[in-house]
Amino acid sequence: MTDWLATCRLAVEDVRGVLAELPTRADREPVLRTGMGGDDTTAIDAAVEAAVVARLDEASQDFTLVSEELGRRGDGSGTWVVLDPIDGSINAKRGLPFFSLSVAIADGWTMDDVFFGYVYDFGTSEEWTATRGEGARLNGALLDGAGPKEAIEIMALEATRTDLVARHTPQLVGLVHRLRIFGSLAISLCHLADGRVDAVCSLKPARSVDIAAAQLLVRERGFAVDLPDEPLPATFGTAPLDLEGRSRVVAAGTDDLCAQVAAALSA
Repeated sequence: MTDWLATCRLAVEDVRGVLAELPTRADREPVLRTGMGGDDTTAIDAAVEAAVVARLDEASQDFTLVSEELGRRGDGSGTWVVLDPIDGSINAKRGLPFFSLSVAIADGWTMDDVFFGYVYDFGTSEEWTATRGEGARLNGALLDGAGPKEAIEIMALEATRTDLVARHTPQLVGLVHRLRIFGSLAISLCHLADGRVDAVCSLKPARSVDIAAAQLLVRERGFAVDLPDEPLPATFGTAPLDLEGRSRVVAAGTDDLCAQVAAALSA
């Protein structure tokens, strides 16, 4: 049986090696092509993905891969690996220390099928993990402290183009006291799982690679995460592990707060 935690930890070291080989913005920023997820694939995106996929292939040959740049590889049978090699790639290429490796392991093709989630924050060297039915952990320690507040003191916003921020943040007045923008949706969801922020929202549709690992931490803590935009999945858990950006993401301590955030964004 594949030791996915050990494999992810080795992948972190592989990523560190790539970062050292491409130390500057000039090294990291050149656009090579358009990735299967629809975004530009920069030199750092391609190099990190190649290194992580090689590590995954070394650990196991029998899996379906869904990755931001490569797209889907495999026939859909067996284990699924949902990979975002660098969540927060703009930060990574510009030298800002807010980006992560996100790996989700699933025994099927939906969010409910994810049984292991791994997010590594390269800025803080924090390792976030979750195992289905066994809770969420930070650096190996079980997350069992205070969760998000019942009123939203701090919301983490992602996908923060200026036009989207200008359009949507006025509707948050009265519901949200303060905003934080980290630039990595996976990291923001992990902060929610630890009660560091009280809500998370992506202002444009997210893909499964962005959230598959971190959503498990949030849900293992008993907190809420949803995809509020049409077409709605029957439940969050039935959302497919693919590269389509179907909906914005909202997450908070309760379903009610999620619904309030979603309503504000749609106002």
